Amino acid sequence: MARNNPLIKPFLKWAGGKRQLLSNIKKYLPKSINNCTYYEPFIGGGALFFELQPKKAVISDFNGQLILTYNVIKNNVDELIILLKKYMKKNIEESYYNIRNMDRDLEKFNILTDVEKAARLIFLNKTCYNGLYRVNSQGLFNVPFGKYKNPTICEEIVLRQINSYLNSNEIKILNIDFEQAVSTANKKSFIYFDPPYHSPDKTNFTGYQANGFDDNEQERLCKVMIKMTNRGIKCLLSNSDTEYIRELYTHDIFEIISVQAKRAINSDSAGRGTVNEVLIKNWKD
Repeated sequence: MARNNPLIKPFLKWAGGKRQLLSNIKKYLPKSINNCTYYEPFIGGGALFFELQPKKAVISDFNGQLILTYNVIKNNVDELIILLKKYMKKNIEESYYNIRNMDRDLEKFNILTDVEKAARLIFLNKTCYNGLYRVNSQGLFNVPFGKYKNPTICEEIVLRQINSYLNSNEIKILNIDFEQAVSTANKKSFIYFDPPYHSPDKTNFTGYQANGFDDNEQERLCKVMIKMTNRGIKCLLSNSDTEYIRELYTHDIFEIISVQAKRAINSDSAGRGTVNEVLIKNWKD
């Protein structure tokens, strides 16, 4: 695989991000990956997507604020950088909470421009405690101030490189359900599923959105992966290494691969450090 632009990389810290696992994941990608349309319906921070830099891709996430931010980087990067540079002067606790609490008044929040919303998300992500994106049951961002001395709030070079990449390739950015996001995939596609992880004891962080991702959703995702398999579409899935996940994917079409990942972001300190995860693939080499 050709060396891609190293400046094209995740612009957010993201719970469950795959930067630490990239070398493991790349071992199990199909040999035809460079000729595939790449699908990632739980894009999150986009570590694998930015590592591979496919020329044709469909990325999606159910988190509307996240996808809004991807679109702003694609369409309004100059305005975004100007605003983020202003935010660099606001890394104090009082300013943090004022900016965080903007979504408590929906009438005021809804009149913010997309650029203002995207800058707010990046600022909060870079300055909140442990880089944790979490919302409460009302969908309100509720992570406390991180007290970092010099957080990198505006990575101008990275944002401009991502902007260039998104505009010079055929990249479709969606904010829809994962099943709908992969509905256009065919045999010339590859799908990477990286859902919120299964957490039987609820210590893993899963609060990306107000309605969560429960066992019913995990089972629906498994059914979608079976459906894609029956259509001849190669898929790779990441999840936590739990008895439930292993039982869910016991079908003969799946190969379950154990991997270890280092996790720095979790709502519980017990979930940080080295943890066991699985990669599940649906094709034979």
